[in-house]
Amino acid sequence: MIYAPFTFLFLVLLLVLLGVFIILVEMRVLAYAYRKVGVGPRYAFAVMLLSLLGSHVNIPIYSIPVGRVLRPHALTMFGRTYLVPEASEQGATVVALNVGGALIPILVSIYLLARTRLYWRMLVGVAIVAAVVHNLARIVPGLGIAVPMLVPPLVAAGVGLLLAFRKAPPVAYVSGSMGTLIARRPSTACSSPASSRG
Repeated sequence: MIYAPFTFLFLVLLLVLLGVFIILVEMRVLAYAYRKVGVGPRYAFAVMLLSLLGSHVNIPIYSIPVGRVLRPHALTMFGRTYLVPEASEQGATVVALNVGGALIPILVSIYLLARTRLYWRMLVGVAIVAAVVHNLARIVPGLGIAVPMLVPPLVAAGVGLLLAFRKAPPVAYVSGSMGTLIARRPSTACSSPASSRG
């Protein structure tokens, strides 16, 4: 048996370098994707960073009174396990706007709409994605609204290709982000204490 005291250190270093490599590749791929959508390379990193950091920030909009308070538990829907948190406000469901998942996509969509001026194509795309997502959306008591994860982006990509083949990326982005947000409207039937996030 060969004993090499630095093997573990080299293994850790290799794993760190591999992680850095993957991040760099992913960032370049994401920057390329944003460039194709219509967001300049100068702003692509800022949009990605703000989306990532903003995904942890919720802006409360209003609350809906509920009669039943759920205790924290795990719930599986669409093959994903959701953890229902402790009540943030007793006897009410707080409806909040997530900065990274809703506010930034709305702002990017407005920018793309104004820049590309593909108004009717984007509106038709938003309507199609919203109809599909609305039919698949399910209320998760204590958490909000759940949708199968891959359906909105796949429908948005298909809609983008059908409506504007040469300018499919911006149409797909706006259709997917705005269609999903419009379709996931909160419902008073959701008797839960936690936040419903857009």
